[in-house]
Amino acid sequence: MQKFDQLTGVAAPLPILNVDTDMIIPKDYLKTIKRTGLGVGLFANLRYKEDGSEDESFVLNRPAYRKAEILVAGDNFGCGSSREHAPWALLDFGIRCVISTSFADIFYNNCFKNGILPIRVSQAELDALMGDAEKGSNATLSVDLEAQEIRRPDGGTVHFEMDPFRKHCLINGLDDIGLTLEREASITGFEERVGAERPWA
Repeated sequence: MQKFDQLTGVAAPLPILNVDTDMIIPKDYLKTIKRTGLGVGLFANLRYKEDGSEDESFVLNRPAYRKAEILVAGDNFGCGSSREHAPWALLDFGIRCVISTSFADIFYNNCFKNGILPIRVSQAELDALMGDAEKGSNATLSVDLEAQEIRRPDGGTVHFEMDPFRKHCLINGLDDIGLTLEREASITGFEERVGAERPWA
């Protein structure tokens, strides 16, 4: 998993409440178990018209936000079904951080397992960051996970809380497999010891 320490990039504003996982990645794109190639389906029902052409009014289709790495979103982001394709699609598009006032629990947990940093802020802080994001590519946000700060283009900062274990995993690029491999020596030692003590097992 890609490590997350600091990120400076364009933030795209998505002031929509209750964005569910079907909106993030529609069911038509769930035919694969690969984590790559899903970026094209991200917000497909909002990004594309019925004829398949891009809807220029949608934020991620605007020139300033085509390479956005941060998403500033409305309350209750990631609600709905538990599909892990949702964070896969965000990551494949290039989104490494989502900022909102709240997230659905399963989506929130899936983000950490895929190298995406979900940040909870207050409504007042979200309003300020949304205003920053609406300035387009002329204004970027900087996210510092170690310091647990979002640095705004005007020089102000927003502090956010973060579970120490999740912070450790993101900074070190550790998903569930990576965490298991950290204990590889202990696991191997246990298997060898048990194998010698109970060779019939």
